[in-house]
Amino acid sequence: MLIDSVLIIIAVLMQPAKNDNAASALSGGATDLFSKQKPRGFEAFMQRVTVVLGVLFFALALALVYISSH
Repeated sequence: MLIDSVLIIIAVLMQPAKNDNAASALSGGATDLFSKQKPRGFEAFMQRVTVVLGVLFFALALALVYISSH
């Protein structure tokens, strides 16, 4: 579970930043039209890795609770 936690942290830190700053709030959200595109390449891969690691973390937590209660 500790290894999975470290891998989740690394996967989240490796994802590209989404620049939501104050300028986009003042521009009326015109940039939102183009920011809703599906991620491709490395960004899509990192999102999938993060989801898989998150599901694995949740499953490990449930398994540990089950094991500790018996």
